[in-house]
Amino acid sequence: MRRVLLWMARNTWLRDHLPRLPFARRAVRRFMPGETSDEALAAADALLAEGIGVLFTHLGENLASLADADAVVQHYHALLDRAATRPRPPEISVKLTQLGLDIDAERAFEHADGLARHAKAVGSFFWLDMEASDYVDATLAIYERLRSTHDRAGICLQAYLKRTPADVQRLLPLQPAIRLVKGAYDEPGSIAYRAKPDVDAAYLALAVVIAEAARDQGARLALGTHDSALIERIALMAEASGTPRSALEVHMLFGIRASELRRLSSAGFPAFSLVAYGEAWYAWYMRRLAERPANVIFALRQLLP
Repeated sequence: MRRVLLWMARNTWLRDHLPRLPFARRAVRRFMPGETSDEALAAADALLAEGIGVLFTHLGENLASLADADAVVQHYHALLDRAATRPRPPEISVKLTQLGLDIDAERAFEHADGLARHAKAVGSFFWLDMEASDYVDATLAIYERLRSTHDRAGICLQAYLKRTPADVQRLLPLQPAIRLVKGAYDEPGSIAYRAKPDVDAAYLALAVVIAEAARDQGARLALGTHDSALIERIALMAEASGTPRSALEVHMLFGIRASELRRLSSAGFPAFSLVAYGEAWYAWYMRRLAERPANVIFALRQLLP
């Protein structure tokens, strides 16, 4: 099922036609508050009132023109200005292919640099999302450039990639902010772990290493997973070596395990909800379905009257 869903995420015909169907639009509402920044900000205000931090991501990837990338950047700058009015400004998480990476890597860096500068100015934080394995090297290189001048910039790393331990060691001297996720793209077994126990083991080992860096070197660790049992195992190991759970952020997607996120927040973990929004939700949504069977069951229920 996971392979089928990831194939559907890449299929351009389905991308162009499936989002028009009413049941698909009903199903996606579980994972995003809407398609506009107004809807995203309204959802953020409710979360912030509960003490839950917020990250925004405006959906879209692999843009075909620099004009489109410029428009995305302008959108994020406007969003940061509006976020600045909140007592706890939401953070932003951006894909480099939204900023023109496929067309002009230097232009993408300039866009990221400007957004990171703006985020710091309004008390927010700038995150680089990680995309498929073909983009890892370029994303790491741009993050290293950003981190040399921006202390409020982070990067997402994917635990299922076999290269990630080396990437973590490469970044640790920068005192990085790392959001660790399991990985949602359809990668071959030659470069990625495909069995859940292997992915979980890789995630646990990486999280412990980054947690130690958070304790000793000022790194920031965000556990981007809905696997609360795994989060608790990481916390036990981290606390045993002197890293408090207050240094272990938990980042979950809007609409998924919201009650569990609140429980973890009450238990002392800094908790964040990643609020995704925008019209280009199809590929992102299909990858979310591929991550957890429970998501598929929910989507199938939307077929019922």
